[in-house]
Amino acid sequence: MVKNWALVIGINHYDFLQPLKYAKRDAQLMQQLLCNEVGFERVFLFSDDSPDIGGESTRPYRANLLQCLRQLFNNPFMTEEDNFWFFFSGHGIRHADHDYLMPLDGDPNDIENTGISLSYLTECFGCCGTKNIVMILDACRHQQKQISEGIGRQAQQIANQTGVISILSCTPQESSGEIDALQTGAFTHALLEGLGIQGQCATVKRLQQYLRFRVSELVQHYKYPQQTPEITATKPDLILVPQYANLDDIAQQQINTFPPEVNQNLEIVEPLVMNAKVVATRSDVHTVVKVAPQISELWVGTSETQTNPISADAIACLSSEPGVDYTHLQDLLAAGQWRAADRETLTLMLKVAARTKQGWLDIESINKFPNTDLATIDQLWVKYSNGRFGFSIQKRIWESIGGIADADYQTWCEFCDRIGWRQNHYWLFYSDLTFSSSAPLGHFPAAASVNLLTVRRGWVVGLCSCLVGFSALASRLAKSSL
Repeated sequence: MVKNWALVIGINHYDFLQPLKYAKRDAQLMQQLLCNEVGFERVFLFSDDSPDIGGESTRPYRANLLQCLRQLFNNPFMTEEDNFWFFFSGHGIRHADHDYLMPLDGDPNDIENTGISLSYLTECFGCCGTKNIVMILDACRHQQKQISEGIGRQAQQIANQTGVISILSCTPQESSGEIDALQTGAFTHALLEGLGIQGQCATVKRLQQYLRFRVSELVQHYKYPQQTPEITATKPDLILVPQYANLDDIAQQQINTFPPEVNQNLEIVEPLVMNAKVVATRSDVHTVVKVAPQISELWVGTSETQTNPISADAIACLSSEPGVDYTHLQDLLAAGQWRAADRETLTLMLKVAARTKQGWLDIESINKFPNTDLATIDQLWVKYSNGRFGFSIQKRIWESIGGIADADYQTWCEFCDRIGWRQNHYWLFYSDLTFSSSAPLGHFPAAASVNLLTVRRGWVVGLCSCLVGFSALASRLAKSSL
């Protein structure tokens, strides 16, 4: 079983440095997210008043932190497939071309002897046994910016040299802001969203896109200085949160494990890509991610599985793998009752996915949605709209503008402009959609997309989570040959 451990540090009250307002709370919220949503088994928390661990103090003094690092990383305790995360919210200082994190008793007049260097930290990380290490630093604070450039350059160099994924709250030339209205740092607020239910960022690349968009949006809204998160990663397709991974995310991670000689041979790669996607379609997300390193064995020549095409006769008889009745949807579409048909589509999809109680579709349910039912829903919409509406119509438009599994927010905006979910740079409410046959091409189905990955009601697709959800659905449609 994959092991997930983390060390989380947040410091408000320093002995020799200006106090911070929300660093401790940021660390506490990060610990809660990792334990309750991401599925980490052990998260060591060091903050101003964190409880003892095994009778040992967790006050973030330098001596305590160094003792924890020595004990934790004395011997390898993880395998290559495991995950170790490090999160720090507090002061960081760049000194003599090196980046230092400042513990509670860190002295800006004696940085080398009272700070903890990133070089030492990463040496410790390298002893744990796993290659999947994520280092998250929210430590470029305003006071230190007055002294010198903020931290970050060395963190990026270390990431490139060691493969550690470095996630920084801002560039070395910027400051990391704390927002009173949110009672968190701007970066940590966006990070918690991105890794949680709102953003559902499964991969490093997706998280990077979300953070850059969301942090900029937050600081502009609350009138704080510009802040640009930086992620340096040699493995941008690494899956951080398996339960949010769509089929393309899983397949890409599998493909990245193929030997180099395979990736250089297009004749071998193309069938392998298909095989990886078929495996992802037919397997549990967590299981596939866990066994991804073994998938490279596929290149020796397995190609026996293929998705089954959906016949026209199956559509004609309203086929459904779980036995859902599509007669009412057909009647509503035949009568041109687009609003009612759209809501019925969502109701039926929730029923198929066994998500009626939750009221929205998550990544796992999208990945496992039956091919037969997707085809039935799509063909009903295409038939009764004379080719104007349907998932396959939306997918065609999505692909025509370069929509891919990890498309950015700008691509999403362009797509929604094309199908009429956004007008004049403003997102529409669901009630403001055009419920008639004159609606833009691909305008429906819409209700299902509203409910992808979000429990919020009202807005059509303004949230980044809707981009993630639709991208997952588009990946599923591709596997269904729609």
